[in-house]
Amino acid sequence: EDPSLERHFKGHKDAVTSVDFSLNKKQLASGSMDSCLMIWSMRPQMRAYRFVGHKDAVMCVQFSPSGHLVASGSRDKTVRLWVPSVKGESTVFKAHTGTVRSVHFSSDGQSLVTASDDKTVKVWTVHRQKFLFSLSQHINWVRCARFSPDGRLIVSASDDKTVKLWDKTSRECIHSFCEHGGFVNHVDFHPSGTCIAAAGTDNTVKVWDVRMNRLLQHYQGNAVVNSLSFHPSGNYLVTASNDSTLKILDLLEGRLLYTLHGHQGPATCVAFSRAGDLFASGGSDEQVMVWKTNFDAADYGDVLKTQKSGTSVDGSHHALVEMDSGVHLKKTKTQDAGRNHEQQEEETNLANTLEHIMGQLDVLTQTVSILEQRLTLTEDKLKECLENQQKIIQNK
Repeated sequence: EDPSLERHFKGHKDAVTSVDFSLNKKQLASGSMDSCLMIWSMRPQMRAYRFVGHKDAVMCVQFSPSGHLVASGSRDKTVRLWVPSVKGESTVFKAHTGTVRSVHFSSDGQSLVTASDDKTVKVWTVHRQKFLFSLSQHINWVRCARFSPDGRLIVSASDDKTVKLWDKTSRECIHSFCEHGGFVNHVDFHPSGTCIAAAGTDNTVKVWDVRMNRLLQHYQGNAVVNSLSFHPSGNYLVTASNDSTLKILDLLEGRLLYTLHGHQGPATCVAFSRAGDLFASGGSDEQVMVWKTNFDAADYGDVLKTQKSGTSVDGSHHALVEMDSGVHLKKTKTQDAGRNHEQQEEETNLANTLEHIMGQLDVLTQTVSILEQRLTLTEDKLKECLENQQKIIQNK
């Protein structure tokens, strides 16, 4: 079934810049060039909240994972944390010296990453509301920054035409993807954390593997792509473009599934709900739209279940190995019906054990890398001592 328009929210007085669903789908947040943040209720006849506080355009909004907070970034150079209730109280974070274009919570809700026209990416603690550190290797405005699902990496996209991958612990840039022909408007991690998708002013969407740092897929559109969002199953990607359309890409097949026309003028932002059954979009036409996903409805619930239990998937002939789960499921669904519970239990236990082993391996890898860093430091110190000794001897 095709996606269908479910709700239509009017209330902003200027272009909508950003949309995000709360965890329970009861609320939808939107930011706008009108300097306001709106919280819309998904229940009929419930009134919307308008939050006033920013002194200039609100560029980005996001609910915290629990849904008890909303973060926003603005052209007034500040980040605000709001309690999405009638009072609409907020606290202000100040550290950027330019427009804040992007806010994103880590999946544990403890950290916040922001991106700004001051060319930096900044990381904050949410509860102590403290600025922690800056990542500053971009040489132009940074439009977007996101944590990986496990919170260990950060990806950022900039008008310097690069997408950079950072290690949150060492605060170093691990890799720069430079294949974009234009500015990079938006970037996000695949739910599996193994790849990223980036949208650009060169009308493309590119998907890269972050383990091998190679390009996996490349979609060529005919208009600037402003925003994108992965479906929680990891099988689909929705984009918002300047030609006023939203497009649904099937990542398994590597093709365009649907083109949706709803907005008049550029579609500026788009986001799937946490369950994937809805997605919201905003546009320069001041409107916020909510769409029912409808496609593949029967399948993606199962996909989510399988992904959670840690089953491994054969990446047979697809460009995106991690994104093969849906296809794999369709093949096996019929044969599974008559299987006994013991077998399934055994498989689950095996999957859990494997997951545990993988976790332990990760810890080991991290430990080794820390040891390597220490070793390098020791070597450097030793070298320095020897050089100093040489100097002293020479001076004598």
